[in-house]
Amino acid sequence: MMRSLSARIETWPVAGAFTIARGAKTHVDLVVVEIREEGCVGRGEGTAIYYHGESAESVLTQAMSVAASVADGAERADLLQLLPRGAARNAVDCALWDLEAKLERRPVWALAGLRRLAPVQSAFTISLADPGTMEADARAAADTYPLLKLKLAGAGDVERVAAVRRGAPRARLIVDANESWTDRDVVAEAAALLPFGVELIEQPVRAGCDDLLDNVDSPIPLCADESCQDRTDLARCAGRYAAINIKLDKAGGLTEALALASSAHAMKLDLMVGCMLSTSLGIAPAMLVAQTAKWVDIDGPLLLARDRECSVSFERGVALPPDAGLWG
Repeated sequence: MMRSLSARIETWPVAGAFTIARGAKTHVDLVVVEIREEGCVGRGEGTAIYYHGESAESVLTQAMSVAASVADGAERADLLQLLPRGAARNAVDCALWDLEAKLERRPVWALAGLRRLAPVQSAFTISLADPGTMEADARAAADTYPLLKLKLAGAGDVERVAAVRRGAPRARLIVDANESWTDRDVVAEAAALLPFGVELIEQPVRAGCDDLLDNVDSPIPLCADESCQDRTDLARCAGRYAAINIKLDKAGGLTEALALASSAHAMKLDLMVGCMLSTSLGIAPAMLVAQTAKWVDIDGPLLLARDRECSVSFERGVALPPDAGLWG
């Protein structure tokens, strides 16, 4: 067996700008890993986790650091010891899944012991802005996307949600506080959003400050995002959050993400499956985890100015698995 790993950075433009509480992005740098064996090429994609201090360059370096191990036959299970959780391990892990599927001529869902993938309803993200802009953005999206996810920032959030509700009176709404409620009354903030039909609040407090949610009885379910990276974080989230957001870049690959989903279900935690800005190469493996999720937010490709060929397609926000191919 002769196996080789290569990796590169690709820059993809965002459609307009993607804005959250931490700032705006007009492009995203993605790391693409390719693993070759017997004429087959497995590919995986990773997006640097900025709040971990990752950059595309550091992810590329990490991915290339395991090239010799992969050439010597390292498999997915070995990556849990070879690389820390994060975007590099995700890209390498997904490339190995893709390669194995091609070598065995079986779809990835079959390798994972799952049923054939079904379409999933994804949220569409409304970037953080002033209420008027968010209302206009929601109105423009509402006819196409029945589930909207709003980026919030703390001060002025009620006005933002009210504006979005005016723009999209029939849409389902979830919100992402992006840790901006750390110094605010979470119960009061959630109660103020209740009249607008918000059904989930992501990451109200800073990761590491989760004890602020002890004995907090929120009228809207709370979801851990930055506070839940992989299975080691589940014990801290239990009793404080009703759900966790699984992202393959955080967890460090499809292998850990599937294990995390199984453990979360066993602990009676609901699942949300999310993504970083990414192309369909990063979204396709996330669809396997999304099959058992209550909320899905895999609109990364929709926020880019363009996507890859042979991409995951969307109809009214519903992500459709490929009719043929390894991931579908």
